[in-house]
Amino acid sequence: MAKIKGFTKFFTIFLIILSSSTLSSAKSQHFSRTISSKSLKLKKEKLSHLHFYFHDIVSGKNPTAVRVAQANMTNTSPTLFGVVVMIDDPLTVAPEPSSKLVGRAQGIYASASQNETGLLMVMNFVFMEGKYNGSTLSVLGRNTVFSTVREMPIIAGSGIFRFARGYAQAKTHTFDLRTGDAIVEYNVYAFHY
Repeated sequence: MAKIKGFTKFFTIFLIILSSSTLSSAKSQHFSRTISSKSLKLKKEKLSHLHFYFHDIVSGKNPTAVRVAQANMTNTSPTLFGVVVMIDDPLTVAPEPSSKLVGRAQGIYASASQNETGLLMVMNFVFMEGKYNGSTLSVLGRNTVFSTVREMPIIAGSGIFRFARGYAQAKTHTFDLRTGDAIVEYNVYAFHY
């Protein structure tokens, strides 16, 4: 019995020492802290406007938008509810597909409404032109494609667009009912440093 009491006492002291050393080492590490924007060398915040055309090509030998998933009822739904499409769409300076390429829209869109054609858009605008080369803007929002103008939030960015926030306005330039291909005009407004 004395051996058990001695072991229990030893084990209790051991746990106290272990937990106090763990707590003291946890105090020296920081999970979160407040820092100044100057420490990241952030410049003055500015507002940028970008204008380009998004080419969503679902037909032909080299589509830039492909269906990757669907629900059992997708093909009988008037809105294609449940379809998920992966995209790597070109972004150009003019509506002609041969115009200068300034980036790509990479991500997914999915039909998220049973009552109207409303897409959930999750994509990055990946720029490859001039000072924007290598920078991205992230879009996460709802796109009711048959509305004249749709507005979606810009929720983040990288590179020159680090800490970005803003919105993107989409307006269909052309839509081919036969092929499903579309060209969409985008006006993007983003605050960034």
